[in-house]
Amino acid sequence: MSEPQVSQPTESERVVYERCLCREAFDHLRDFLGVSPAVKEHLKSSRIEFLKAIRTVIDERIEHLSKTEERGTKVTVE
Repeated sequence: MSEPQVSQPTESERVVYERCLCREAFDHLRDFLGVSPAVKEHLKSSRIEFLKAIRTVIDERIEHLSKTEERGTKVTVE
């Protein structure tokens, strides 16, 4: 996922982005439908929120795996 991806050039500029599933989906949607600047802004925001959700899932899983489970109870022997 670290290989760069080149987006469609706009105004004679070429912009390089890291490969991202959200960006690829957006690029296909943009090419298929054509989108206004307002739509682009909404999709950009949704991409950010989607990535934050993935980060939360990963953080929760790390927390779950990091917890130490109790291995029993201590019993006093006389």
